[in-house]
Amino acid sequence: MIKKFQATISYSHLRRTVHLYLPDDYGSSKERYPVIYMYDGHNLFFDKDATYGKSWGLKEFLDAYPKKFIVVGVECNHEGHKRLDEYSPYSFRLLGMNIHGEGKEYMDWLVHHLKPYIDKKYRTLPDREHTMIAGSSMGGLMSYYSIFAHNDIFSKAACLSSTFDACQEEIMKLTKQSAIDPNTRIFLSFGSKELRGRWIKRNPLIQSFHQELIDIIQKRGGQATFEWVEGASHNEASWEKQIPDFMEYLWK
Repeated sequence: MIKKFQATISYSHLRRTVHLYLPDDYGSSKERYPVIYMYDGHNLFFDKDATYGKSWGLKEFLDAYPKKFIVVGVECNHEGHKRLDEYSPYSFRLLGMNIHGEGKEYMDWLVHHLKPYIDKKYRTLPDREHTMIAGSSMGGLMSYYSIFAHNDIFSKAACLSSTFDACQEEIMKLTKQSAIDPNTRIFLSFGSKELRGRWIKRNPLIQSFHQELIDIIQKRGGQATFEWVEGASHNEASWEKQIPDFMEYLWK
């Protein structure tokens, strides 16, 4: 079942729709559930809500998946390029645009305001072992940042098609210097067709950069994997196909 409610982001005072997935038997059971926090919540469940008319189809996947979850999908800022500011922990220039990073403030709100609200109102398993963060593109960048910046909160992250291009130095520093619990799993992926068309300027060494991150994480005791997805583009249809892969890796 999908519920929607409004939340106010503390640092910006902006209202935002939260798309909440609950198992169908939530109302009739007393079970507690692990929680997945996800960026771009409007793109997760229904095509009618998705920005480009195609969702991840996540509801259908979870309805049939043997393990049950609560998913908290927060809608992005749709005003101009504000999504890019909100979903970046760093300030940089990307595709001719100046990105003013608000990601740290956004994550502080999610961790210190939204998560406690969810844990109080719904039957969650609130510990880090049962808490995951996930997203794609700028949401992938934020998910990667989140697993390090709040490693005491999140034990798992799915970072699909992450926008690392203009902040590789910061990402490398984050990976090398942040404390990481050995019980940390990170799934990274990138599609072969993302280097074409409008993404032609993306770093052609993206595979080697991701692999370098994997090597560092593993040397520091964490667990991580990278999938180079042949034929995958930068869109929801491609990310939908990767759901079984990251769910199996992160929750097996």
